[in-house]
Amino acid sequence: MAITAADVMKLRKMTSAGMMDCKKALEEAEGDFEKAVGIIREKGKLVAAKRADRETSEGAVKARVAGNKAILVCLGCETDFVSRNSDFQDLANAIADVAIANCPADIEGLKACKMADGYTVEEAVEAQTGKTGEKHVLAYYAFVEAPFVVEYIHTLNGKLGALVGFNKEVPAELAKGIVMQVASMNPVAISPEDCPAEVIENEKKIAIEKTKEEQVQKAVDAALKKAGINPAHVDSEDHIESNTAKGWLTQEQADKAREIIKTVGAEKAANLPAAMVENIANGRVQKFLKENTLTEQEYQMADDKSTVAQALAAFDKDAKVVATKRFSLND
Repeated sequence: MAITAADVMKLRKMTSAGMMDCKKALEEAEGDFEKAVGIIREKGKLVAAKRADRETSEGAVKARVAGNKAILVCLGCETDFVSRNSDFQDLANAIADVAIANCPADIEGLKACKMADGYTVEEAVEAQTGKTGEKHVLAYYAFVEAPFVVEYIHTLNGKLGALVGFNKEVPAELAKGIVMQVASMNPVAISPEDCPAEVIENEKKIAIEKTKEEQVQKAVDAALKKAGINPAHVDSEDHIESNTAKGWLTQEQADKAREIIKTVGAEKAANLPAAMVENIANGRVQKFLKENTLTEQEYQMADDKSTVAQALAAFDKDAKVVATKRFSLND
């Protein structure tokens, strides 16, 4: 049977697929629209399978707030060119609308939600993959419910977003400042007390190793200086060799430096006071928590050095942040 332009346009409205794809699907389905829709969906699955190993480092982050509920979602793709396409942005917005309407518990729940055209979210993403020939993926989804919720999307590129939930309503300017702080500063937790134990444990290990290395290096540098050798000239074997070749070190100095680095370093490492190392490491962990937990960070919108916690307390001593979510395609 003959496929008309009107038939192609009808199928295109039903599926958002390209004109040629719609025409080919209708021809294959002999004008049966239901079969043609199925053909286009299967094409999307096939293209998605072929491009499953591709990176999706571009895309669009969207947020929605409805009363005391909010969602943050990201539709990912391979290139910035596709992410700026109106069809891609429309799909990302439609998924965000479905997400806030249903507030599923997790990303798998969102994939199963129905879109306005009857597709599930997962099927709609596959269909878009088939349409563009570029991998699309539902890259992120988060849901927040709190007495007062605010959202932020970085408007310059639309690839960074955040949500913050409060235990009570706070002034719009303060709420916006705090959600922007979450987006820009990417805190690891709301407060030191909320910081996951594994994060603290990992930072403690890093702090202990760094402290030991520094104490050993101090002892080695002191011994080198005492021997009349510039520590900067012997801080690696490559430097020792190149500086000897340049005449900045004599062969005797080079050999002496190697001996000092080996013997003094080993001796200092074997005799580091455990309590001192522990105290310095604990100080470093506390510094990490101050810089990387939301309430302890300096509030970026303040004129002074007040923290986010102090900025909230200045409004209401009982006001607290109870939830945060953040996602960036640039991290």
